[in-house]
Amino acid sequence: MEKILFVVIAVLGIAAAHVIGPRIRVAAPLLLVVVGAVVGVLPFVPEVTVDPEWILIGVLPPLLYSAAVSMPTMEFRRDFTAIGAMSVALVVISSVLLGLFFDQVLPGVDLATGIALGAIVSPTDAVATSIAKRLGVPGRVIAILEGESLLNDATALVLLRAAVAATAAGFSFGHVAASFLWAVVAAVAIGAVVGWGNLWIRRRIGDATVNTAISFTVPYLAYLPAEELGASGLVAAVTAGLITGAGAVRYLSPRHRVSDAQNWRTVEFLAEGGVFLLMGLELWGLLVAVRDDHGGIVTAVWIGLSALALTVAVRALYVTPLILLLDRVARRRTAMRPYLAGMDATIVEKSRKAAVAADRPGAGPDRGRPRRPLRLRRATRNDGGDEQLSTAAFAADPQSAQRVRDRITRRMADIDYYTAAPMGPKEGAIIVWAGMRGVVTLAAAQTLPADTPSRELLVLLAFVVAAASLIVQGGTLGWLIRVLRLADVSDDRAAERARLHAALSRTASETLAASDVAARYPWIRERIQRMERQADSDDTVIGTNLAFRAAFEETRRAVIDAQRDLLLRMRATGSYHSSLLSHELAQLDAEEISLDMRVDDG
Repeated sequence: MEKILFVVIAVLGIAAAHVIGPRIRVAAPLLLVVVGAVVGVLPFVPEVTVDPEWILIGVLPPLLYSAAVSMPTMEFRRDFTAIGAMSVALVVISSVLLGLFFDQVLPGVDLATGIALGAIVSPTDAVATSIAKRLGVPGRVIAILEGESLLNDATALVLLRAAVAATAAGFSFGHVAASFLWAVVAAVAIGAVVGWGNLWIRRRIGDATVNTAISFTVPYLAYLPAEELGASGLVAAVTAGLITGAGAVRYLSPRHRVSDAQNWRTVEFLAEGGVFLLMGLELWGLLVAVRDDHGGIVTAVWIGLSALALTVAVRALYVTPLILLLDRVARRRTAMRPYLAGMDATIVEKSRKAAVAADRPGAGPDRGRPRRPLRLRRATRNDGGDEQLSTAAFAADPQSAQRVRDRITRRMADIDYYTAAPMGPKEGAIIVWAGMRGVVTLAAAQTLPADTPSRELLVLLAFVVAAASLIVQGGTLGWLIRVLRLADVSDDRAAERARLHAALSRTASETLAASDVAARYPWIRERIQRMERQADSDDTVIGTNLAFRAAFEETRRAVIDAQRDLLLRMRATGSYHSSLLSHELAQLDAEEISLDMRVDDG
């Protein structure tokens, strides 16, 4: 009974912290730590201890999976170079340098244990992105921070696991590197299989409740076999989440996606809050143990603050050349845009010639040449000797021609993205200062084995680094953003949104023109076109005639499907900003769910 009461009070406390925190301008995670620390010193509250396995298995897989599912895939692809460099190389460098630092300043802590602690305090937290979003930081900076906070968690935890294993077997850089490589490669393969299998199974299940229940097992279906094979279960869970998030719109129904999103937000909310609250409850016991056995609390605090300063310095030294490299790559890609535009124009012209040739009397397929698949380089040849070959290729394989155009469109859209959101010193400063530590650092510290030398001191150091970064960096990040006067390009989005709405309206008109039902009932065409113009889904004027209602709903679903396919193609080519596409996809989902509810109501 006491444990159930404790859980109930903890959930209410987490909810209260997220309501009260913004009102008193204190971050909810920090408020939960303070509340937990105050409750922990009360004489009638027993000492709280949690088995590290509960954190490692029960909290981290769903937490990382949930973050991966919501990761915008378009920006992730575009900035994968920066995200990969910061979430892998920077974590490894920071962990090794911090390991050397801890090896020198902490008596009784060897290099392997120092690297393990360095891996614990290396990953950044997603709390910075919420602050940055609220203050209008450019979307590219937010995408890099989100991607980094997702992948560096998995990297750090893999490195932590390898370093802890090395403490038992004797430290060897080669052993750690081999363990790291196997843990990542095998985990990615397992996570990919689980992610695609998850989509394949769930698209065949109609009940949203059952579908969501299955989704709760996915991170563990990826985690458990990976761990059994000696790979990283957390990397497998992240991979499964990325694949699920990327394919959800295409393979899962709107009801399933909405149910998933709401339930997983709740899981993430409670898991993160629970870790911060638990850290506060354990704080007093850590302070007592460090005071009695490890030379005093003040010394531990100074070492923790020094470690935080070192992480910021290493991050700044790493990000500075990375920003210069990204700027150089962006300029080189921008110079290619006229060439790509010329390629696109060539394809359009050759496609037109192929269509004209196909309409001539007696025209037929060119049987004198093999029909090789159309390739980007071959399709854009302009020299006279290859003109007929290239045009024949377009006539024989128009689908490949369209795929080539899509690739060119995606490349040009990427260039426009880099041009609209260049990376400079201001953006670099935000990326450096936004690297605060949080829930994963606290959770990872709890996973240190109970027999680790000076475990209480190591956990306290992780707490000091996380708490100080939340207070110092989190408390001043908003001020820094305002001083640097960084702003998103939201003004340009109005014109982009208008173009997107026009494209959706054209798709609706084309679908209606090809619909036999719309031809039979002209009022359906007029009603849907009016809905498109007014962004209005009210259909109360349809009346209660079941035949008319069924005809309307069939036609409207056809329009929604066509518009969703268009949005997915736009997402694949990167033609529009992901936030606009996500908003329009959500609008279509809401309308389709509304149609489903009317059908259910009879």
